[in-house]
Amino acid sequence: MGAGVRRHTLGTLSLLLLSLWPCMTAQPSCPARITPPELEMPGKWSVQPNSVDGGFMSSIVHSFLRSVQSNPFPKDLIIKIINSGPATTETIKEVLRYETGFLVCVAIGILYIILMPLIGFCFACCRCCGNCGGRMYQKQTKSINCKRRVFYWANLLITVCILAGNICMFLSNTYTGDSVSTGVGEVNNTLKNLQSYIDTVPKQIDQVLNESSITVDEVTCHINGSGHFLGKQIQNGLEGPLKPALDSVRMMAQVVNSTSLLLLGLNRTQSQLQTELGVLQDNLTSVRDRINGTLHKTNCLGCDLFQSKLEPLSPDTNLNTPDLTELQSAVDQAVNADLNAQINKGEVFFDSIPQRVTNETRGSVQGIQQQLQNLKSQVSQVATNLPHETLTDISSKLGNVQKSVSNNVPQAKSVEQIRWIVALILCCLILLVVVCNLLGLLLGPVGLKPNDDPTDRSSTANCGGLFLMAGVGFSFLFSWIFMIVVLILFLAGGNVYTLICVPWRTGELFQFIDTPGVIPGFQLSQSLGLKTNLTITGVYNDCHKDESLWNTLHLAEIINLNDFLNVSKYTAQVQQDFEKSQISLPNITLLSPGIQSQLRNFSTRANSVNFSSIIQKINTFSKTDLMSTADELDRLASNQANTTIKTELQNEANDLRFIQTQINITINPLVEQLKSTVERLSVLSSQANGTVENVLQKVSYAQDFLNNNTTQIVKSKTREFIDSQMGILQKFAEWANYTITERVGRCGSVAAAVDTAENLVCTKLVDSVNAFWFSLGWCMVFLIPSIIFSVKLAKFYRRMKHKDVYENRIMMHPIPRANMKPY
Repeated sequence: MGAGVRRHTLGTLSLLLLSLWPCMTAQPSCPARITPPELEMPGKWSVQPNSVDGGFMSSIVHSFLRSVQSNPFPKDLIIKIINSGPATTETIKEVLRYETGFLVCVAIGILYIILMPLIGFCFACCRCCGNCGGRMYQKQTKSINCKRRVFYWANLLITVCILAGNICMFLSNTYTGDSVSTGVGEVNNTLKNLQSYIDTVPKQIDQVLNESSITVDEVTCHINGSGHFLGKQIQNGLEGPLKPALDSVRMMAQVVNSTSLLLLGLNRTQSQLQTELGVLQDNLTSVRDRINGTLHKTNCLGCDLFQSKLEPLSPDTNLNTPDLTELQSAVDQAVNADLNAQINKGEVFFDSIPQRVTNETRGSVQGIQQQLQNLKSQVSQVATNLPHETLTDISSKLGNVQKSVSNNVPQAKSVEQIRWIVALILCCLILLVVVCNLLGLLLGPVGLKPNDDPTDRSSTANCGGLFLMAGVGFSFLFSWIFMIVVLILFLAGGNVYTLICVPWRTGELFQFIDTPGVIPGFQLSQSLGLKTNLTITGVYNDCHKDESLWNTLHLAEIINLNDFLNVSKYTAQVQQDFEKSQISLPNITLLSPGIQSQLRNFSTRANSVNFSSIIQKINTFSKTDLMSTADELDRLASNQANTTIKTELQNEANDLRFIQTQINITINPLVEQLKSTVERLSVLSSQANGTVENVLQKVSYAQDFLNNNTTQIVKSKTREFIDSQMGILQKFAEWANYTITERVGRCGSVAAAVDTAENLVCTKLVDSVNAFWFSLGWCMVFLIPSIIFSVKLAKFYRRMKHKDVYENRIMMHPIPRANMKPY
């Protein structure tokens, strides 16, 4: 039995070391797979939305310019001018024909410039000669008041129109100034945003390259650690049947060892108990003989009746348990089978799978690593085909432009200040005419009394007439200068709008720039260092949709991205390399037929022992009670007259009590221990049969599984491992494909920059300038009727020098003097 205990202890230590072995074995550590990060994107900005017609007064100005220039954009004419060299007569005629609307307006403006000062001069000379209303005499008629009212309201309406135009001049001047001051900041912001976009694109490309390196390194790590990773998967495939089988054998080993220990304890307890029972038998025999001798004395009263009560003093102290030699032999054979060693053999086989896979795949790993490096280089080659150098040059040029803009900001502000002052002076001169008219229209009616004689009109009314004539004088004096300004701004702003802003907004300008020969030597593809066919129109439209550089620059025409990122062409080679390794696992026998026979024998012997009869005998023996007999002796002694007999009976009763005490102290614990051991053996024996059958069934299933499916599992798990690694590469390839073709270099920023430029140049600057000359021209048009009605109305307010009486519808004309001309 000592050898069995030692084997049990060694088996327990072996299991403990095996459980600690995985913790002491080094395992490869690969970085955990994380989701690819979001690409760094430039800050987005958008152009402030404008109305359909643009800025201040744009709807009116645009409508007028469309009326003046109804011809479409002269693409062919401009190309002809560029390619023809020196201007020819035919080309000039075509240009003039195209500019017919502007030429008509220019002709009208020139006539205005020539005639206004000429008419003003003639008008002044005529009035100095007493004509053209210069003679201070007003004929009184019955319709004079009606005429005055008509001239007043006509002049007031015209003055209001001029004032409206003047207000628009002030506003457009303010808007132009605001556009210039805010435009400088917007230009800088636009350039900074473009710079940010240009700088971000290489970073996005680097992110794709970094992600490719991370992915390839991850797969490479898994391939290098294929022993661990693939071995783990093979272990998972074999673990299903093997682990329950080993666990059942481990449980069986515990049952065998426990049974061996219990049998050892049973034998030891039984030996001790038999020794104590022999002593008990001797003591009881001695006391019984003495009691029997006392009871047979003649002087013992009532002793005959006590003879029948001496039977408990003759108990059967021989516990005849069944012979357990065969069970002990079967247990020893099971212990000698060393089930823990069999478990150790199975676990060593299971735990050695990763190292075996490592050893047998070492040769193929190098070839697979080369394939992965080829994939990494393919992705790098895609990145190198993107226009890195061109983006760097553009970034450098944008930096120079930013510096130039920053350096010229003070000069631009100075020029804008001068422009604003000149425009303000023009506005104030028009306002002067308006103020003169309004003062005339205000003071004239206030100081006029219709029934007063024209020669007796008040100074207030006369002052109103003088203000009206002052407005006429200022109109003649400045109107032709104003018209020169209108003409210059009209030709410049009108043509910029029709030839640049309108085609810019409709996209015709980009189509014009795309036309070969318009810009000598310019080709967008060559400028970007690409071999694709690009147009500015197409690039702008794609950028307006926020397309990627891949789609915008048509890189698919020169790079077959699907071929570069085709992971499937590497999969077959990787599988072939792994198949060459021919991973094979050694054959293993979990339990030999001999060990299985020994376990069956153990189960049979355990079930053949009748532990219930042993427990019943133990229970019967444990019911022995000498205390009642001792009490009976005491009662018998109390009835005796003979002192000697009484004393003997009392001593014998005390001896019985002493023996019962010894039984309780020494024998009963051993009996209980024996009973407990037998009960535990009974439980184990009842479990042994089911445990053995379960063990043999699971071991048989695991053995058949290992014999028939190991090779197939190795192949399937190898294929799954390769597929999982190729799956990682495939997911990266899909991500890289999508990122490169849909995400890298989304050029919505470029379209926004172009739209911002169009907004600054056309909507804010050109429209404001056009609104200014249109407002000034509006005033110039209404100055003509203002002059006429102001001259007519002034006669009704000014103080006349000659009387003209009208009474009872009879006009009394003054007697003409000899030197007076008839009126």
